[in-house]
Amino acid sequence: MAQKNNNEALILILAFALTGGLVGAGLWWFSQQSQTSLSDISPPPNPSKLSPPPSPMAVTALPEPTRVAPGTTIQIDGSTSMVNVNQALKKSFQQAFAGTVVKTNAQGSDKGILLLLTGKIDLSASSRPLSPEEQAQGLVAVPIAKDQIAIVVGQKNPFQKSLSLNQVQGIFQGQLTNWQQVGGPNATIAVINRPPISGTHQIFKSLILEEQNFGMTPNIQTLERDATTPILRMLGKHGISYATYVQVARQQTARILAIDGHLPEDNAYPLQRQLYYVYKSPPSPAVRAFLGYATSPQGQANLANLE
Repeated sequence: MAQKNNNEALILILAFALTGGLVGAGLWWFSQQSQTSLSDISPPPNPSKLSPPPSPMAVTALPEPTRVAPGTTIQIDGSTSMVNVNQALKKSFQQAFAGTVVKTNAQGSDKGILLLLTGKIDLSASSRPLSPEEQAQGLVAVPIAKDQIAIVVGQKNPFQKSLSLNQVQGIFQGQLTNWQQVGGPNATIAVINRPPISGTHQIFKSLILEEQNFGMTPNIQTLERDATTPILRMLGKHGISYATYVQVARQQTARILAIDGHLPEDNAYPLQRQLYYVYKSPPSPAVRAFLGYATSPQGQANLANLE
């Protein structure tokens, strides 16, 4: 009897051991499968590593309008460089859509963007791209036209040669202060600079000076007001300045200098830039209509021969 009891106890022990082993193996297999499955699942995206949204600068056009309600009004302010652009589009838009009104002003690119952000205008004309901070506030820039920055001297200036781009940099950084240093007469170069609020000033600094500062030498005068006509009148016999090409192409006060042998109408001219209209997203129906027209074939045709 004792032998039988011992055999039964041994069988029970073996059974428990076998069961425990099977359970343990099952748990081990399940854990391995779970880890494998989880490793195959992509983790949730980390917001800090997501690709940034498309830049507002990628937006190039809005649908061309077929009808604009009479009484629609668009208020534009901003870049002095875009006065001719504004006037050309104002005239043709009002002719295309009877009863519409386009009001324009030109207080500078920075001023226009400030007025847009505060809701005082519908569109800002800008001769510079938007900054990341401005884009973050919901501003969108639409490329409208290309422009050239012209280097100008007075009609009576005896300097008749071309300047190199390096010489232009040296003049506006105060490193070259006498016309004799660039092959002209022995006379001080009177540099007339636009104010920092000017989009043309900012593009000149970026495009020509490569983000270096303008010079602070006594021969450089920085104006408080951004206006081309007073600048041209100040050039005299030894002055030099810069302006958007369409503003100075046909006037009689100043003469445009070639840069590296090229004038602004040449394709190889080095001082070229993009001009923009900026709006606050989402655009109003009036803004959508005006920008749709401005970027349409008809609108662009009115800008093709600006003088």
